[in-house]
Amino acid sequence: MRLIYTLLLVGVTAVWGWTFVVVQNAIAIYGVIPFLAVRFVLAGAALAPFYTTRLTRKSLLVGGAIGVVLAAAYLFQTLGLLFTTPTNSGMITGLFVVFAPLADRLLFGANLTRQVLLAVVLSLVGMVLLAGGGPEGANWGDLLTLLCASALGLHIALLSRYAASFDAGALTLAQILAMALLFVVVWPFFDSVAFPPPTVWVALLVTGLLASAGAFLVQTTVQQHIPAARTAIIMTMEPVFAALFGYWLAGDRLVAVQILGAIMILSALVIGEVVPVLRRGK
Repeated sequence: MRLIYTLLLVGVTAVWGWTFVVVQNAIAIYGVIPFLAVRFVLAGAALAPFYTTRLTRKSLLVGGAIGVVLAAAYLFQTLGLLFTTPTNSGMITGLFVVFAPLADRLLFGANLTRQVLLAVVLSLVGMVLLAGGGPEGANWGDLLTLLCASALGLHIALLSRYAASFDAGALTLAQILAMALLFVVVWPFFDSVAFPPPTVWVALLVTGLLASAGAFLVQTTVQQHIPAARTAIIMTMEPVFAALFGYWLAGDRLVAVQILGAIMILSALVIGEVVPVLRRGK
């Protein structure tokens, strides 16, 4: 049974890696804000039947506030895909596992281990090589994606602080509802309000139902049955899948310097996320 759970979680990371290509193609047609608005409306509609009864006023307030941080992460990531490749976006987004302990330190005074500090150095050098080593050099998309990773790190630090006090499903639904509401409200100020064209519905269904609502349900179920160390190892596969799908579907090609940068980033993810968990014996 553990093998089934492992394969399910690998499937989730594969879907997340695939979405970097899917989203880039969709926003070129439909626009960033409209895409995000419809995506999270769909995700909220999918999760609402399961978790609405668990919502409380406090979980709505706390989850909504944390959802604003998560909305910023998705906004930076999606805007970044207008200017960078799916491979770069996936690799740089993965740096959230390095930014999370930094945010935890700044906000709540948590101690930083030597592994985390080493991961920070590796990830920063790796990102410079990945972003600046290509033929086009560094671009705004890589910087926006780095802001996404920092926002995701902040999001994780906030969740680690407050999630234990609330039902996980209710808190997640509150975050998604906050994101959906935020993007719907700002939509008319940044783009014309129009029904999604048929060409982007596959991307909307994949990201809204599979990559958001479905992935959450799978992840929460799986993590009740497999060790945290195995979960952490599997999660580091997301940028690998992003690179694979970027190569296969988007024609991304990395030069030698960028490959070295990607290896350093993946090493930072393993050092910052997997090694500490393995040492704790979980």
